[in-house]
Amino acid sequence: MKTALVYLLLIATMLPSISPWGTIAYYQLNKDYIARVLCENRSRPDLHCDGKCYLAKKLKAQQDRQDKETTERVQKIPALQLFWDDVVTFSFAPAAPVRQPKPRFAYALGTYGVWLAPLFHPPVGLA
Repeated sequence: MKTALVYLLLIATMLPSISPWGTIAYYQLNKDYIARVLCENRSRPDLHCDGKCYLAKKLKAQQDRQDKETTERVQKIPALQLFWDDVVTFSFAPAAPVRQPKPRFAYALGTYGVWLAPLFHPPVGLA
């Protein structure tokens, strides 16, 4: 049972790729009928078409149908979003209002260098 299922799936996946061979086999088996009845150039035997025009038309129609199905299948594939472009920002509000302290500056006018004055002075008593 498993092997039958495997063969069935194998044939189902290979069928689109081997379908032109089926058309060619049909043409080879029915070459006389196609040349007598279905050929577009049957009234002009000097061309030696022998139904090749019919075969070419069928193969082209089959190829166009496969291309159309492939295009439709590709268009139905949903777009995969690789990156999320929305930036989510969180802001946490404090539970109670916070009082901001006054900023302290290291540089205050008038007091700079006052504490350094006793350290740096000229030497005394060398005169």
